[in-house]
Amino acid sequence: MPAPAAPRLLFDKIWNSHCVTGLGGGYDLIYIDRHMLHELASDVAFAMLHERGQSVRRPELTFATHDHVVSTAAGRQDDTWPESAGYIATLRDNTARHNIELFDLHSPQQGIVHVVAPELGVALPGTTLVCGDSHTCTVGALGALSWGIGTSDVAHVLATQTLVQLRPQVMRIECTGRLADGVTAKDLVLALIGKLGADAGTGYAIEYCGEAVSALSIEARLTLCNLSIEMGARIGQVAPDDSTYEYLSGRRYTPIGEAWDQALVHWQSLPSDLGATAAREISFEVSHLKPQITWGTSPAHVIDIDGVVPDPSDAIDAQTRTGMEKALAYMDLAPGTRLADVEIDAVFIGSCTNSRISDLRIAANVVKGRHVAAGVRALVVPGSSQVRKQAEAEGLDKIFSAAGFEWRQAGCSMCVALNDDRLRSGQRCMSTSNRNFEGRQGKGSRTHLASPASAAASAICGYITDHRSIAV
Repeated sequence: MPAPAAPRLLFDKIWNSHCVTGLGGGYDLIYIDRHMLHELASDVAFAMLHERGQSVRRPELTFATHDHVVSTAAGRQDDTWPESAGYIATLRDNTARHNIELFDLHSPQQGIVHVVAPELGVALPGTTLVCGDSHTCTVGALGALSWGIGTSDVAHVLATQTLVQLRPQVMRIECTGRLADGVTAKDLVLALIGKLGADAGTGYAIEYCGEAVSALSIEARLTLCNLSIEMGARIGQVAPDDSTYEYLSGRRYTPIGEAWDQALVHWQSLPSDLGATAAREISFEVSHLKPQITWGTSPAHVIDIDGVVPDPSDAIDAQTRTGMEKALAYMDLAPGTRLADVEIDAVFIGSCTNSRISDLRIAANVVKGRHVAAGVRALVVPGSSQVRKQAEAEGLDKIFSAAGFEWRQAGCSMCVALNDDRLRSGQRCMSTSNRNFEGRQGKGSRTHLASPASAAASAICGYITDHRSIAV
């Protein structure tokens, strides 16, 4: 009688089933099930194909959308932000030439790559999915194996539907307990990054598990996995469960009929086996967590929203102290400052981290019947045209507009400032996005990362605000 198979992790099951061949030195050739494109970098990748005389091997497995550089202004056109017009036209030409489906600027499916991939069922449990964007780890929340790739790798996938990859180890983070009322997945993952560090996940694929993760909605899990890259990990995953299957049912590219039944059997086999262990196991108790906010220029520079800015003199080493001092100088903050006393110039609710319908509902619930503080510019940017349509059907756009928010079209917007949504030098912004690096939202801009609820409350008050202090 053969010996029973050794217990395997979620990651191992997907990686092994997609390994075409081992290449030695820890590298494998991995088959790619789905490939997402956006207008940045894909132009160079297609040019590489053309130079080599190659074609796209499996065009039906690649999907494209406009998101990074497009304007989100009402009534936008290709040239509303003139610098984007060439990128838009080039992606349109390349996808047409190679018979790739494009969610064009005015398509009802257009949106941010990491928002449309799950909402359309392009990303599915047990599949491999790549995109030329570091936050592709987002869709691991569905039990996919997904990661961001560079331009040359984009070209390689287009030409071969495979990638040469170094196999990472697995870090499993078990989140025990339950999140308190008013504490979100964004707060959870920021707290994790603050505790473990911005490079803790380097060389690992992270699997999030435990009672707190199981209790999260799929959209909240997408937020959780989105920031895996800010912990240094290219891959973040949550095992599929009944919530996953319910979320995916009936979506545009999800299997139907007998194919759905077969897929479901496969998906139910994916969760990590009992007894399987990761290279690094971490337990994180969440019931004590409060809403989080960043004070510096890294997502790891994070504190409780009612806390004070830390003192660099308390740093564990000279390098950390120097980094903290540099961040405080850039952010124009002093040690010991209560962030709840700091005034803001702008609020951005959007990005692939927090622009889904559940995020907009939470923010609208905070601002309903209130108004944005004088002198504050506040934007709400849905993550996709589908999210925007749903929000308008629910009347959320009217709530935001009545409160003084700008109601925008779908796109990356102020997350990355590669379009006309950006801050001026010295302006301070509460943002639901994923990166608070120097200049991320515009040259000289100062960014504080937080949840949609905290960002919405701060827009109303005009200063950094714990949303729990505002009665809803």
